[in-house]
Amino acid sequence: MGSLSRRDFLNASVAIGSTAAFARFIPGVWIKAAHATTVGFFESEFGITDELCQKVLQKALAKGGDFADIYFEHNISNWLSLEDGKVDRAYGSIDLGVGIRTVKGEQTGYGFTQELTEESILAAAATAATIADSTPMAAEKEFVRIKTANYYPLETLLSDIPLDVKLPLVKQVNERCFALSDLIIKVNATLHDQQKRIMIVTSDGLKAEDLIPRDYLSASVVAEKNGRQERAGWNYGGRQEFAYFTPKIVDKLAKQVVDRAAILFSAEQPPAGEMPVVLGPGVTGILLHEAIGHGMEADFNRKGISTYSTMIGKKVAEPFVNIVDEGITPHQLGSINIDDEGIPGQKTMLVENGILTSYMHDRISATYYKVKETGNGRRESYQHYPIPRMRNTYMLAGDATPDDVIKSVSKGIYVEDVSNGQVKIGEGDFAFYVSQGKLIENGTLTKPIKDINIMGNGPKMLENVVMIANDLELYEGGTGACGKDGQSMPVSFGLPTCLVKSMTVGGVQKQGA
Repeated sequence: MGSLSRRDFLNASVAIGSTAAFARFIPGVWIKAAHATTVGFFESEFGITDELCQKVLQKALAKGGDFADIYFEHNISNWLSLEDGKVDRAYGSIDLGVGIRTVKGEQTGYGFTQELTEESILAAAATAATIADSTPMAAEKEFVRIKTANYYPLETLLSDIPLDVKLPLVKQVNERCFALSDLIIKVNATLHDQQKRIMIVTSDGLKAEDLIPRDYLSASVVAEKNGRQERAGWNYGGRQEFAYFTPKIVDKLAKQVVDRAAILFSAEQPPAGEMPVVLGPGVTGILLHEAIGHGMEADFNRKGISTYSTMIGKKVAEPFVNIVDEGITPHQLGSINIDDEGIPGQKTMLVENGILTSYMHDRISATYYKVKETGNGRRESYQHYPIPRMRNTYMLAGDATPDDVIKSVSKGIYVEDVSNGQVKIGEGDFAFYVSQGKLIENGTLTKPIKDINIMGNGPKMLENVVMIANDLELYEGGTGACGKDGQSMPVSFGLPTCLVKSMTVGGVQKQGA
């Protein structure tokens, strides 16, 4: 097949947009040969040959530059949403394009196009090349295909799942939520799936392709009691096969979201002030991600923005604290077979036995620090160039039991979930809203709490972790997304139950007042 223009692409796919709400969510004729493999898609469907890629890379290096790469992307996304017992949204979108990057030292030239014609791709490469102004550089004449593990295999393309198979899922969530409690007055259920194919070709002779799924089933409810309303939401998913969404998952989702809404009717605001805070397992790892993880991304350190910019090899936490960022846990939302520079998914120890041992690197920062890439070069789409981003970031389990951690606190709070966080990356100062939690009184969990904030400093919080339990959990959802430099990326996070000896809690009044 020859190169496909944006106009031809849209004309070929118009049937999808016009029938998505009522027919099978499958691609049109132009993609009929697609299947759940990664190799050869862009060549067979769009005529992207090695010869064309070599020509584009030469154009990208025509004015010099240390390195160039090409990033092709084809992305199919579908949404199905039910509210008040009726389908209120069902639609799909398709994105297709290519981005070309030229790197000169720490500078990046970038061009992209939605037209997969030779003329348009070469024009984008010429734009990227303007970052340099020296002798042309040569790209490798042949490409070596990277072999990687597959942490999210698909037996069936998500785009091949018919609407009449998806629809019962959101209906079941709706019915189950109403059945679990008379307090529920409104349910919204959503099923989202995304299927992204990428191909990366580099001037130093590497070629990599990937087929990346992302999906989730979510629910939000409104509960009412004595004229008062409370809201809650939850989701399950990640990089899953469609078969993951079983009746068991539906029941688990409905129970989780209904319980989270119902408990808020008895929740109170706790006293304010400095106090011990126990972070529960799993989703509270977002605090680790936001308040600490960003400070360990290499670009913030290369630019001297992060508190950790001079801390490699130094103590940042107690010796029992270990922090990992990795892309290799099967089906986890932050997992990647390759990053968006073609580096295979891998595991990086950021903090080992309390010592900061590594940053998260892309190609530019790895060159700057004279270390190997860690597989953290990620981008939102072909319209963006890669920067260091987190994948699955979490603290490893400790030796204590969760009960041990809670019993060690005479008066404090237990945080089950946080949201609406604000973080200053450089200093690490943060504030997070606690949406679910409990008081700790005399070593026992007591009243549920809500409508409070926890505030502090990320590096200081890490120093103040004094006890870690053996119950590490990772976020099980598919909606986790991190924003940075105008780019949103799917990520995951996790945490075992851990005790921070002192944090600022914003409640209704000071303790003892």
